[in-house]
Amino acid sequence: MKMSVGQTVEIIYQDKAEKITQRKIEVYGIRDGRIRATCLTTNSPRVFLESSILSWQPIQERRYA
Repeated sequence: MKMSVGQTVEIIYQDKAEKITQRKIEVYGIRDGRIRATCLTTNSPRVFLESSILSWQPIQERRYA
């Protein structure tokens, strides 16, 4: 399965300082190994390196009746 634009996912990410964080992001662009997204934890735009994402999973949207 591949991450896609418009998708909300939860990632485990390792930054340049080797700090590991878990975040929920909304993807709005993927190109050249970079994922442009809004971090839903801080509500700010971020760029994540695809190679630094240790794992990810889609977040299921809740549907209410």
